[in-house]
Amino acid sequence: MDETKESDTSRHFLRQWIEEDHAAGRTGGTVVTRFPPEPNGYIHIGHAKAVCVDFGMAKLFGGECHLRLDDTNPTKESDEYAENIKNDIRWLGWQWSGAGDGKEPGFYNASNMFDTMYQIAEELIRRGQAYCCNLTQDEWKEYRGVPEKPGRPSPSRDTDPERNLRIFREMRDGKYADGEWCLRAKIDMASPNIHFRDPVIYRIRHVSHYHLGDKWCIYPMYDFAHPIEDALEGVTHSMCTLEFEVHRPLYDWVVDRMDEQGLLVVRNGVKIRPQQREFARLNITWTVMSKRLLLQLVTEGHVAGWDDPRMPTVCGMRRRGFTPGAIREFCDRVGVTKVESESDPALLEWCVREELNRTALRRMAVLDPVKLVIENFEGARTVSKPNNPLDESAGMRKVPFSKEVWIDRADFMEVPEKKFFRLAPDREVRLRGACIVKCTGVEKDADGKITTIRCTWDEGSWGGNPSDGRKVKGTIHWVDVATGVKAEVRLYDRLFTVPDPLRDGSDGFLKYLNPDSLKTVTAYVEPALAAAALGERFQFERTGYFVVDSKDSTPGAPVFNRTVTLKDGYKPA
Repeated sequence: MDETKESDTSRHFLRQWIEEDHAAGRTGGTVVTRFPPEPNGYIHIGHAKAVCVDFGMAKLFGGECHLRLDDTNPTKESDEYAENIKNDIRWLGWQWSGAGDGKEPGFYNASNMFDTMYQIAEELIRRGQAYCCNLTQDEWKEYRGVPEKPGRPSPSRDTDPERNLRIFREMRDGKYADGEWCLRAKIDMASPNIHFRDPVIYRIRHVSHYHLGDKWCIYPMYDFAHPIEDALEGVTHSMCTLEFEVHRPLYDWVVDRMDEQGLLVVRNGVKIRPQQREFARLNITWTVMSKRLLLQLVTEGHVAGWDDPRMPTVCGMRRRGFTPGAIREFCDRVGVTKVESESDPALLEWCVREELNRTALRRMAVLDPVKLVIENFEGARTVSKPNNPLDESAGMRKVPFSKEVWIDRADFMEVPEKKFFRLAPDREVRLRGACIVKCTGVEKDADGKITTIRCTWDEGSWGGNPSDGRKVKGTIHWVDVATGVKAEVRLYDRLFTVPDPLRDGSDGFLKYLNPDSLKTVTAYVEPALAAAALGERFQFERTGYFVVDSKDSTPGAPVFNRTVTLKDGYKPA
């Protein structure tokens, strides 16, 4: 969220909330936010909105935004995910700040707070605010009941604190199997909010942690760990997506208990009490956003990894050629509200197209080549073309030209349709920036496919305009055969064939995979593109915007990914 902009939409309810707290002195002089992803997958465009909100609010108020890896569930977490989360956030244009927990400024691991969390849990037991429970999950469902009726207390609910301390320590020491015991907060079994009915705050998991190894076999639940982490870090404003709204009373309950234990941060004489507010998550049509489903796409080989350009992951979008600025602009246009809605990816593509139109260098590439021979052209020349007609500072380039060039097969029609103004038998067309040519005939293979188009050129038309002033409607792009470079070009489309791949539930989404989401063609490109840098973006004239693939492209054998087409009928509201 580019909150440096001043507009009515930028003063959303979260910003107003922070403004009021800051003005009232409740922040201790420093607004502190946090972005707390779990390192169990790569972040996607939905996370990008949260990144922009969290970091954008901190930037707007001159405060801090912490990056905290909420690694409280060891079953699916890894350093690979952790490092890629950091890389993606930096690429989006943000940098965490603050003290940190020892690794680097502004960076925290929830797992580094496990010792403190454990001590807090023991103190809750001593105060009669938590107890150990050995009901099975099915049994607990019976005791917990339904929102409309009060639940029943666990048989362990009012047991002695010393007994609970002993069992909790035995849980910690590995005496019990997974699920045999858990630690519950003792809150309100009659609450209409199910999350407030004695929720589990610690469970047994005999799984090695990717950072801590086998030090722990009990792990705190997210609803318990999250407010503790916020409080220990001195976070002032904790912003979450709407599904956490019903969890807010539990968040406040944990913060209250930390206050009772004297653990809240004091900054400039002000006791910092973290507060949570919720906003609508970013939902996009034509894709899936669940990490579980994205992982399934990867592990089952439906895509070529988390960074496949068809994926909604940030790294996938980067590899496809999307820009950080366009993603931030998209998040800004979507806005921050409490109303759940879906966004069309065409808006994101529009933002990308708008930026690349201003910034991308122009080059010529022929994606479906057919040879055109200019029979009366001799020698070799160069055509001078602007690198970007919208940016004079980008300069000019020289493009080789000779009697044989590649043109796109779609730019020739043997029997032209009405309103077809490109090349056809006995018809003229302009070769962009070079000259006027007229078709004199074609050559075909045994199957009747055109292999060569023969032309003559108007020798008074060099530069693209005929000397007699006659009008030539059609202009097509080309690549010189002698100097053009063969390249692999990947044409990406929607990964799914329907706007809502989950219409039949998460078990049936694979049947909507688009078999044409990736097409690979062999193209010819300007010789300058052979040395294009990895990740460099271009507009292929008359075709679209492309990026040099960051993994598979090599010098002399470039691979280009289509980012977006040149034009689209979508117009933002």
